[in-house]
Amino acid sequence: MDDLEHYFEELKLKRIPEIYKEEAKIAAEKKLDYTEYLSDLIEKEYQGKIERSVNQRIHRAGFPCIKTIDGYDFTYQPQLNEKLIRNLSTLEYLDKAINIIFVGPPGIGKSHLSIGLAIKACERRKRVMFYTAQELVDELAKAKLMGHLGRELSKLGRIDLLVLDELGYMDLTKDSATLFFQLVSRRYERGSIILNTNRPFEEWGSLFKDNIIATAILDRLLHHSHVFYITGKSYRLKGHNPKSGEK
Repeated sequence: MDDLEHYFEELKLKRIPEIYKEEAKIAAEKKLDYTEYLSDLIEKEYQGKIERSVNQRIHRAGFPCIKTIDGYDFTYQPQLNEKLIRNLSTLEYLDKAINIIFVGPPGIGKSHLSIGLAIKACERRKRVMFYTAQELVDELAKAKLMGHLGRELSKLGRIDLLVLDELGYMDLTKDSATLFFQLVSRRYERGSIILNTNRPFEEWGSLFKDNIIATAILDRLLHHSHVFYITGKSYRLKGHNPKSGEK
């Protein structure tokens, strides 16, 4: 037993040490041969490895919370193309570097849908990062100040899926608008972006303090994209009774 425990540790096995004794009893009861017993152990070790990898990717992505597509109530936003959103869960859009943009007022579930799609990507062991737009431009500004903007843009360019939330809530300067443009350009036709915004596209010139930069950003984001306009009631306040103050 001591030798086995040593080999488990050296081979960095996680699941087999937890189950091999119980699995041996089950194999004996079912009269499985050695190959079947070993196959079952290896399969469970493999499944455990995949689960750990997915959990690590979800953790590294930096989601503010965990949401799923199945947990979204599409009946509350009937104008949404539910079939298309569920088809996006197959992740074919990642292979073609297609962007997904959710446009609409606060509380309608843009972040929920974005995180749900991103979780699907994590489950397929894709590299995913989640930022608010403010966090992103702050990160890029810091990298520029420290003299390694190119390295930061390269890192963000290699991510399979970049999720940007809350574009339109923060004040952008011309400098931060330029940094945002550099990021979008770096990922153009190379990697997908899921972007949530409360500002319609015709207001982006004002948002970015520069019509030319706003147009250049939109050209790249919209060239290969699925755009969802959501105009329904607040999903966040669903079931809220304004008279009683209860949900």
